[in-house]
Amino acid sequence: MAIYRYVKEKKTKVRRAMQFVSYVTLTMGTLVLFWAFYPVISFEIYSRFFLPNISSSPVPQSMGSTAEGFNNNVLGGSTKYSNNLRDFTQASLWFPSVAKVVSTATLPSKEYTISIPKINIYDAKVKVGGEDLKKSLVHYQPVTLPGSIGNTVIFGHSTLPQLYNVNDYKTIFTFLPSLSEGDVIKVGLQNNAYEYVVSEMFVVKPDQVSVLNQTTDSSILTLVTCVPPGTYWNRLVVRAKLRTAPAEL
Repeated sequence: MAIYRYVKEKKTKVRRAMQFVSYVTLTMGTLVLFWAFYPVISFEIYSRFFLPNISSSPVPQSMGSTAEGFNNNVLGGSTKYSNNLRDFTQASLWFPSVAKVVSTATLPSKEYTISIPKINIYDAKVKVGGEDLKKSLVHYQPVTLPGSIGNTVIFGHSTLPQLYNVNDYKTIFTFLPSLSEGDVIKVGLQNNAYEYVVSEMFVVKPDQVSVLNQTTDSSILTLVTCVPPGTYWNRLVVRAKLRTAPAEL
């Protein structure tokens, strides 16, 4: 004969309600984490299988910066926590091993526009030799202008797709990875219209500066943004070639 008899405690309404709330909170937290990290994880998987990763390239001596300058660019200062204070809305931090040498005096235009219909970008402002990616796209280290022989490198900020706003330059290049070969990029410069066609897309590390090199035989447009979405780990590079002669706007 049993000495003790255990009876399952009947849960009160309050206890059942608290248990339900805890389950709901846990589920919502899991969904929020998935919402935040899914774009990063999915891009990493996509880039590893479908986008080429260019091997490291040396930094030309003429483009290099001193060790002290490099540290200051990367860390933003000398304090213990300065590495968390980097402002990647400043174009000069995207390839920190490249010294910031900008001279636009010989260029006839200091600003032009770019349109990428596939990702709903129309007449976005590009600042020649600019620095602040919050206010415009930046034509980085300008040597020539679009339509001329050379490599026009344009930086644009990006973020998580959930935070995208086509009218916000801090998010404007968020969907740049969705471009593919054959897509059209239009440039408006001094009442002329140039049309470029995407030819390739790949990922590089911030120390792989060969993407900034000039060309001497064709007119190239190079669009650059940070990837995976919402991070600053790598750089996505979209290359496009000039297809049509200038037409009057």
